Amino acid sequence: MSLDDQRSSRIPLISRKLRLSPFAVETEQLQSMVFVVFLFAYLVTVGGNLSILAAIFIEPKLHTPMYFFLGNLSVLDVGCITVTVPSMLARLLSNKRTIPNGACLTQLFFFHLLAGMDCFLLTVMAYDRFLAICQPLTYSTRMSQTVQRILVAVSWALGFTNALNHTIALNTLNFCGPNVINHFYCDLPQLFQLSCSSTQLNKLLHFVAAAFMAVTPLVLITVSYAHVAAAVLQIRSVEGRKKAFSTCGSHLTVVCLFYGTGIFNYMRLGSEESSDKDKGVGVFNTVINPILNPLIYSL
Repeated sequence: MSLDDQRSSRIPLISRKLRLSPFAVETEQLQSMVFVVFLFAYLVTVGGNLSILAAIFIEPKLHTPMYFFLGNLSVLDVGCITVTVPSMLARLLSNKRTIPNGACLTQLFFFHLLAGMDCFLLTVMAYDRFLAICQPLTYSTRMSQTVQRILVAVSWALGFTNALNHTIALNTLNFCGPNVINHFYCDLPQLFQLSCSSTQLNKLLHFVAAAFMAVTPLVLITVSYAHVAAAVLQIRSVEGRKKAFSTCGSHLTVVCLFYGTGIFNYMRLGSEESSDKDKGVGVFNTVINPILNPLIYSL
């Protein structure tokens, strides 16, 4: 390619033609198997989370702050898998790997919106358990319906701000040369690899956002459960301890799964040599976690 051709190809992402490289499926039979597995996972996830939402809506006994937040978490799980998996299934079915540039940015925006909202919602749920166990006498006033709605609205606002900042910052980069995204959905680490301009500012933004969106909530969750553990250990009744731990155990399991895979995926910024591993982590983030969450909370 000549120098003039290279300069002419330095264009924003919104104007690029992109191709996704989801999974190495060499035969039509294997491709069909991948399609069936992901379709089944999608249907199970949507069905499980909608069942939780229906149960919370129908059963008056579940009209409590804990289940209000759990219902919101179910909405996030449905949204997260819907943003990524159906489009991948459509590409497998049509055998086309291209994705419209606007669709790529839209997918990136909504994925980070939902993931960011997840970070804050899990923190709010930990705060709810802290109030319920450590300060039960003032729980009903401190966690009123108004407070619940404000906490959820603030979480959505912070998630929206984070997703919008990343999307705008990404579209300021210039892209040339390769246009193949080594993943099954559009995400920051893999898109950074395609940029022919410096991504230092974008990575700095990513680092600051990670500190605010992940590290800070994780610290708050840890502090909340440290107080909860201290309070539970003071309960003399064995049955009381079991009940208190059971209400926290499911949430702690979801927190460990969510942050464990998230830290592994984003702290490395998707180095090129580990991009195939990123697909596995991406499957865990977008498919496995949303499937497991209803099972964990149901148990």
